[in-house]
Amino acid sequence: MRKVLFLTSLSRWSEQSLLLVRLLVGAFLVWGVSDNLFNSSQMKEFESFLQNYGFFKPSLMALVSVWVQFAVGVSFVLGIFIRWAGLLCSVNFIIAIIMVDSDSGIRASFPSACLVVIGIYLATHGAGRFSLDRKLFNS
Repeated sequence: MRKVLFLTSLSRWSEQSLLLVRLLVGAFLVWGVSDNLFNSSQMKEFESFLQNYGFFKPSLMALVSVWVQFAVGVSFVLGIFIRWAGLLCSVNFIIAIIMVDSDSGIRASFPSACLVVIGIYLATHGAGRFSLDRKLFNS
């Protein structure tokens, strides 16, 4: 009865579900910044966006944000240096919430907040069994 009530048998899929989270979020982050990496006019548009929100040195911050998101995405997909990537993801999207989303309320902040929480989760739990961290560093 306890197994049915608490669905404990689902725990056998925890490593696969962690991999799925990493792949989905990582691919989303890479896809989300790829236009900025491969199209200079898109990067200029992002710089203008940051300037409109009062970011310090928007051209530098645009480069930092895009490359951090790209590196974090690749790290999530490969499962390497996942704890650092999780921290960087959280910091990047906390800044997004403070500087951009906070004026628009909880609905606007929710996607960034989810990425903060996912980053914290991965930083504290690690990449799991299906990762380069496990294969290369046994962590």
